[in-house]
Amino acid sequence: MPLLNLVVVLIVVGVVLWLINRYIPMASSIKSILNIVVVVVVAVWVLQVFGLWGGISGFRVGR
Repeated sequence: MPLLNLVVVLIVVGVVLWLINRYIPMASSIKSILNIVVVVVVAVWVLQVFGLWGGISGFRVGR
């Protein structure tokens, strides 16, 4: 993925999250949870783009 596409995606995600936080009324605890979830998902995605994270499919639960 070209670096320009990565930057554009990060900007779009940031603007959408800002719009949701700014214009959709919700409790502050829900906003905090939403922000944390979005940041974690974007961080994992960026790590996968750069090849630093092997992917969720590599994890096994149990035996």
